[in-house]
Amino acid sequence: MKPISRRKLLTAGFTAAAAAGVVAADRLALRHGLIPPDCQGWSGPGETLTYATQRLLTRHAMAREFSRSSISKSPLMNEVVPALGEPFKKLQAAGFRDWRVTVDGMVAHPMTLSIADLRMMPMRNQITEIACEEGWSYIAEWIGTPLSGVLREAGVSPRARYVVYFTPQAEWWESIDMADAYHPQTLLTLGMNDGDLPVGFGGPLRLRLPRQLGYKSLKYITRITVTDSMKHFGMGLGSVSPETGYAWFAGI
Repeated sequence: MKPISRRKLLTAGFTAAAAAGVVAADRLALRHGLIPPDCQGWSGPGETLTYATQRLLTRHAMAREFSRSSISKSPLMNEVVPALGEPFKKLQAAGFRDWRVTVDGMVAHPMTLSIADLRMMPMRNQITEIACEEGWSYIAEWIGTPLSGVLREAGVSPRARYVVYFTPQAEWWESIDMADAYHPQTLLTLGMNDGDLPVGFGGPLRLRLPRQLGYKSLKYITRITVTDSMKHFGMGLGSVSPETGYAWFAGI
């Protein structure tokens, strides 16, 4: 019998340990209900390990907040999506007076709120960094009302597990778990750097999640739905992101 080299022995040991670690992590995630919607396929164990580890270790952690002197002088402003079309332009021309966001799903009191309604709720400002998966980032002041306050007013069911949020584009939506939904830094953002939120940055209403990559901070929010399952939304993976190759949970 040919002897096994030390290198092969170590490699086999590391591989076995890693596999055992993933199995143990999956069991731990299942025990605590920390299975992400996109846990399917070959990348499923990795997505589960990432999500469960972050939730167990950093569930209540705060994203870093900066001083005003750190605000970026020329933050990157994306082009307004052409698909928003004429209805959006009419709303913009009227100062978004008729913009509405609906809160529905597993809530005791479904609501439809205007921008004026949101401005009457408790406001918070934070100076945080937004980081894109493409590598760019900037720091800005974000001003808005915590999503947690809106959810409490709506009366969320204790069985709820996710909050799904939509734009006027039917094909573009995202979702988060209740830990992020109730996190104090998760804002329905109405303003930026002491002014109204510019359209290029998601105005009049953007969901801002400083603990996740930028694509989770979806722009132009018109609907918020509370649910206990993602099976009936899109492909059941939690958002458009994993349907196009990105992870559902994008914690940083």
